[in-house]
Amino acid sequence: MASQTKTHFTIPIAPIGNNPGGKIVCTEPHPKVFLLTITSPPDNRLTLHSCQAFLDALDLLEFSPSICPAKDGVVVTTSGIPKFYSNGLDLELAMSNPEFMPNYLYKMFARFLTFPMPTIALVNGHAFAAGIMTAMHHDYRVMNPAKGFVCINELDFGVPLKPAMSAIFRLKLAPQVYRKVVLEAHRFNGKEALESGIVDALGGLEEVIKLVEEKKLREKGKTGIYGLMKAEMYRETLERFLSPEGHFKEEERIVKEQGEVEDLRREKGEKSVRQLLGGGSKL
Repeated sequence: MASQTKTHFTIPIAPIGNNPGGKIVCTEPHPKVFLLTITSPPDNRLTLHSCQAFLDALDLLEFSPSICPAKDGVVVTTSGIPKFYSNGLDLELAMSNPEFMPNYLYKMFARFLTFPMPTIALVNGHAFAAGIMTAMHHDYRVMNPAKGFVCINELDFGVPLKPAMSAIFRLKLAPQVYRKVVLEAHRFNGKEALESGIVDALGGLEEVIKLVEEKKLREKGKTGIYGLMKAEMYRETLERFLSPEGHFKEEERIVKEQGEVEDLRREKGEKSVRQLLGGGSKL
């Protein structure tokens, strides 16, 4: 198979801060299966440059007449680092740039969510936080059965999920799985992820090709409406959370709820406790 693999393009990922950058390479290991492999040591942390590199790669696949002119293909993402699919955000960089979420990360999420060809995340290793979020915005997920965990671990280090980050799990997972993902910060191995519906199959590239063939995924984009169908499926999430307008509206809501609304709630709660204690209630 290696001798038949065709390389279409390489997109560099510029370094930023302490992140060394890297590259995304597009190959075609099987006819009409376009494999985007990100390699950004040590663990594929997402920065504005890596998000933009994915956006550029998807533009090349959709609009370049020499790569996939008929849109009769499948896009697969994976990692060139065996241990990690992606370990999430470079948090320091993400928090220091107010443009990062709406104009890079959420833009990338939306692009995968509505891409006009089927998309598959080949989760070869750990996918934590924004790493598994990225995979969830693909149509399908195939996970390494032998190593790696998927996990939303924001609870463990005290960073609340943004509305756009939580929305994809609420949208695609059963309520009890959503609870386990978000409120327990559970680390799912491959078997657990499959049983929970987080991933669709276990294996590597061979199993990805099998999934493509079983579901006849190469043909799905031919009519030109595959992306439109997904845009309608996920319209509320796209408009309310992933658009810049939706993002800023949600940010305003959060500031209000965590400010004056929370102050008022606490004031009422403390007053109620004083009344209970002062009234001689047996507590």
